[in-house]
Amino acid sequence: MSNLRNLSDRNFKSKVLKSPMLTLVDFWAPWCGPCRAVGPIVEQVAAERDGALMAAKLNVDENPGVASAFGIHSIPTLIIFKNGKVMERIVGVLSKKELERALDKAAA
Repeated sequence: MSNLRNLSDRNFKSKVLKSPMLTLVDFWAPWCGPCRAVGPIVEQVAAERDGALMAAKLNVDENPGVASAFGIHSIPTLIIFKNGKVMERIVGVLSKKELERALDKAAA
């Protein structure tokens, strides 16, 4: 997880909402099987786009404030932010190609 940052209710605003970078946030929990399937895809894309993308994970069990603020009801949920605004929301398991397409669309 070296290319992924860990987010919390405390640092979410400064790290994501105030960032000019394209940012991918993986809302997850350790007990969630589908989250464990999406995790390696997020890590791989983060490594490949290092410098052009900030990728981060937010444990919804430990950080209910941000999860509630963004209406996270199902996990995994991936949200792509650009200049602090939500550009794309993806709920559930997806392929690497689908994630790359969503990131390219949000970056355009």
